[in-house]
Amino acid sequence: MSAGQAAAVSKRGGDPDVAALISLVRRIVGARVSEPAAADDLVQETLVRVLGASDRVDPKMLEPYAIVTAKNVVASMWVERDRHRRNQHRVIDLRPPAAPEDDVLAREERAAMTRALANLSEPDQKLLLAHEVDGQDTRSLGHELGSSPGAVAAQLNRSRARLRVEYLLAFERAEPSTQRCRPVLLALSSGDRRRQREVEAGRHLLECDMCARLSEPLMQRGQGGDAEKRIPIRSDADVVLARQGVREVAAEVGFSATELTIIATAVSEVARNIVRFAQAGDMTVEPLDESRRGVLIVARDSGPGIADVEQALEDGYSTYRGLGLGLPGARRLMDEFTLVSEVGRGTTVTMTKWRQEG
Repeated sequence: MSAGQAAAVSKRGGDPDVAALISLVRRIVGARVSEPAAADDLVQETLVRVLGASDRVDPKMLEPYAIVTAKNVVASMWVERDRHRRNQHRVIDLRPPAAPEDDVLAREERAAMTRALANLSEPDQKLLLAHEVDGQDTRSLGHELGSSPGAVAAQLNRSRARLRVEYLLAFERAEPSTQRCRPVLLALSSGDRRRQREVEAGRHLLECDMCARLSEPLMQRGQGGDAEKRIPIRSDADVVLARQGVREVAAEVGFSATELTIIATAVSEVARNIVRFAQAGDMTVEPLDESRRGVLIVARDSGPGIADVEQALEDGYSTYRGLGLGLPGARRLMDEFTLVSEVGRGTTVTMTKWRQEG
């Protein structure tokens, strides 16, 4: 499947984010592999894996996940080539594993599963063993536990997610390097997009080699998507795309023409900040339907950050010639505005606009 075909499949699936990652993946692979044919194969393999995980990953995580996946795919190719080079002088083909190795692998898998189960809580252990080993259905388990079948099914899903994480850690003989590792891996394993955002899973994957390596096998199962739209921002042309994308979502919510202009203006200022100071970032917009209707816009970058947030939000403060509004103007245009920045790690701007009834 060519890159163009991959983009077409992505669009038919309703997820243009993966298609937008093609050029990024090509750059990562091209920097490590000089053979055009091999590079194309690796790009396509990476896109296939990202497509497989896109429906259970927070849209803001697609880019870091694609970066991690591309690096893993390239590394696997070099390992395979090195193994083949070292054994090419042999008469027999050593690629298929020998039977004794199968036995060793099976023993290692059983030992890893035993250790993983031991790391679960006692209620999780009993629930999984009753359902997976004894074959009890959720109805009978719910009756025993004084709960509903739906609640039991939800608990089973959480328990399986924990078991997958503990099994991979045990099988890899890996010890989490930070306290963030387990929460990030659990959020990926369960496909909980909201939790992925809360623990900044995308950023963590780029910083932690162990979690980057373990992330891919945790994303094998599918889960439904949401109404969020993501726009990567790397150039002035993307500022226009961000403005258009946000207007489309806001128009569906029912904002008036005047309100759409106000929202688009605030988005332009924030997006231009990303291009000028961080070079790359993304913006997501999702409709809100709570006590009233609105849109939530989150702009994030991993640039140099803002040393003095209070000064950056003062009226008249600007270090470039934008529309003359800057961050203070964007804050005034929106109903809710939060800016969080850390020097050396980037900036996140969260904005909310509520529709004015009547």
